[in-house]
Amino acid sequence: MSASAVHSLWTMAADPIDKIDAPKIEYGQLSPTLIVIGAAVLGVLIEAFVPRKSRYYVQLFVTVVALTAAFAAVVGLAARGFGTTKAQIAAMGAIAVDGPALFLQGTILLAGLVAVFTFAERRLDPVTHGNRVDSFVAQAGAVPGSEGEQAATKAGFTTTEVFPLALFAIGGMLVFPAANDLLTLFIALEVFSLPLYLLCALARRKRLMSQEAAVKYFLLGAFASAFTLFGIALLYGYAGSVSYATIANVVEGDISTMDPALADTMGNDALLLIGVAMVVMGLLFKVGAVPFHMWTPDVYQGAPTPVTGFMAAATKVAAFGALLRLLYVVLPGLRWDWRPVMWGIAIITMLGGAIVAITQTDIKRLLAYSSIAHAGFILAGVVATTPDGVSSVLFYLAAYSFVTIGAFAVVTLVRDAGGEATHLSKWAGLGRRSPLVAAVFAVFLLAFAGIPLTSGFTGKFAVFKAAAEGGAGALVVVGVLSSAIAAFFYIRVIVLMFFSEPKADGPTVAVPSPLTMTAIGVGVAVTLVLGVAPQYFLDLAGQAGIFVR
Repeated sequence: MSASAVHSLWTMAADPIDKIDAPKIEYGQLSPTLIVIGAAVLGVLIEAFVPRKSRYYVQLFVTVVALTAAFAAVVGLAARGFGTTKAQIAAMGAIAVDGPALFLQGTILLAGLVAVFTFAERRLDPVTHGNRVDSFVAQAGAVPGSEGEQAATKAGFTTTEVFPLALFAIGGMLVFPAANDLLTLFIALEVFSLPLYLLCALARRKRLMSQEAAVKYFLLGAFASAFTLFGIALLYGYAGSVSYATIANVVEGDISTMDPALADTMGNDALLLIGVAMVVMGLLFKVGAVPFHMWTPDVYQGAPTPVTGFMAAATKVAAFGALLRLLYVVLPGLRWDWRPVMWGIAIITMLGGAIVAITQTDIKRLLAYSSIAHAGFILAGVVATTPDGVSSVLFYLAAYSFVTIGAFAVVTLVRDAGGEATHLSKWAGLGRRSPLVAAVFAVFLLAFAGIPLTSGFTGKFAVFKAAAEGGAGALVVVGVLSSAIAAFFYIRVIVLMFFSEPKADGPTVAVPSPLTMTAIGVGVAVTLVLGVAPQYFLDLAGQAGIFVR
């Protein structure tokens, strides 16, 4: 065969291929995420080029400016109607810009901003070698207790990488509830999980416990990610697409839009049910619902307390957003299959979290089991499958995240010689030693318990009302019982603080810098405002409760 014949074969084969179109990206609508990720990349460059002495201030400045700017961008998008009338799918179908996405992104950014203040706190630990220190290890790579670690502490090193890590985590969390196809969902999951695994390992005190927490979280998180990815593969096999809208069409029996060659092999219900179960399992792991909650108490106890507060608040918001979108946008046609399962998970999560919390002796573990119980309460709103269900979940997440960050910020203040005094016996008589700190913590505990005039009551009322109207009355009864059980251990801590004798060798309450004061102040303010005058925010969540498809 001559060279020209071969050449003509090649050109014949190459002709029909269309040119690849450049992707069309709506940068304005993706600006909140782009600002945060851009600042995170800038943070990595700061670590490389800025002298060690100035890094902390530069990183803190960049982080705060980025989160504020991203929140302003979210507000701007909402003001221009992208949450309601102009809601649409952006970035070639990968990201949804709609009410729930913007509401949750705003919540994540504000919670992240408040949490970053606790990251930056440097007045709680005593000054070591003439340097103020924060909650994070001097040099992450040094073996705990080694000469390298002592030398790093003596030299006044600090792990300022926590700021870009937090920004990467927030960037992933912003995409997670807005993801409109399964691959975007998975990438966002990894982008926010990996920085969190690292942050959990960076505690200055109790380093081995902190590293153990990180390893547990990483191993169980890897399992959950694998389940999610396998579920995505099965759903792709079921629908021939990873796009939410296409999968929803196939679930509802509409395969007119599909390639005829694929149409014969599609619609295998076994693939659908197993795939959905696996993806939802991955999301329930992130939420901390029973029986996927085993990592929660260990990780919350071992991680540096500022990281615990950030993780407890922001991860829940992002994961519930993704779960809502998956169930309400992709699987409304499968409602009869997933509702009973969610019923069961909501019930065991509410009861499991509340009952096991009673036995806890460590304040961080107690708050961890309390967060598991709250995941159950929020699931009650998810089960409602009504627009009110969505808006009640949005409101609950916003209210819960600030109470949580505030509560963990208070935990960082109570200290003894070994660092934070987290054992409950140490908190006895705190109300007499430091009435203000105990009173603030009592406000947060009452909000967790759902006592009227706090945001917790408004949130629980909204969620239970939506569940009852959605035909899940029995779930509400279980929820009220769980709340009563939970109220017992919250009130027990308040009684311990105010009505017990302080011990002579009890802990002291450190005086924080304005950063932590701001975090706690914002927590108290949000708790009281959402409890006393919640209507504006309930209306806001109501307007934001419509998903675009």
